[in-house]
Amino acid sequence: MIRIFCRDRHGTTGGLCGDCTELRAYAERRLEKCPFGSEKPTCARCPVHCYRPGMRDRIREVMRHSGPRMIWRHPVLAAFHLLDGRRKAEPPADRRKGPRNNP
Repeated sequence: MIRIFCRDRHGTTGGLCGDCTELRAYAERRLEKCPFGSEKPTCARCPVHCYRPGMRDRIREVMRHSGPRMIWRHPVLAAFHLLDGRRKAEPPADRRKGPRNNP
């Protein structure tokens, strides 16, 4: 999505501009530290806000621009993203509250 945004808004070809490279590196660092791991829901359904407010605004701008264009560029990924958006966010195992019942 960042690549689509950068190409359309910043006119880059074959790579990312400096600002978009920084945004992508930040997003990858945040995903590595996500308590949900591979079960991470879409950002709109996630109870944990990973991004600083300024970065959240930047990534929101990227998603607003690139989201509709994903249908034409990467239809399979866009379909998976829509399905992920319907999935309920389960809290990660280490963050669940209350005692566990072990029979």
